[in-house]
Amino acid sequence: MNSEMSGQPDALSPVQSGIREILGSANRPLMAVTPPTAYRNLARLVEHGLVHRIETLSAYVTCPRHHHGELAAFAICSGWDPVEELDDPGISRSLHAWSEARAFRLEGTGLDLNGLCAACSP
Repeated sequence: MNSEMSGQPDALSPVQSGIREILGSANRPLMAVTPPTAYRNLARLVEHGLVHRIETLSAYVTCPRHHHGELAAFAICSGWDPVEELDDPGISRSLHAWSEARAFRLEGTGLDLNGLCAACSP
């Protein structure tokens, strides 16, 4: 794989492209119950902002846009587990400003909002 991954599919290994394609075609986050090589490839995709790991679900989703270094925030429906990524750079800026003001060194950022989507709400 290229040492400088550009975020474009042609910079991915065949295995990584396949993983990203599978995640992109899924209608929900997928758990990785596969060989260690898949975990290494997923970790590389996460590292480059092409895939997100949703910690509360222990699952992975593809990233609709490349925003390496910004907060990954997700709305997770508890009714049937669809996940929507929030595309709001303001959330990321606010959390980074908060951490800088307190000399808190962020090692990873992820925000999961749990609730019911419009289809599942009474």
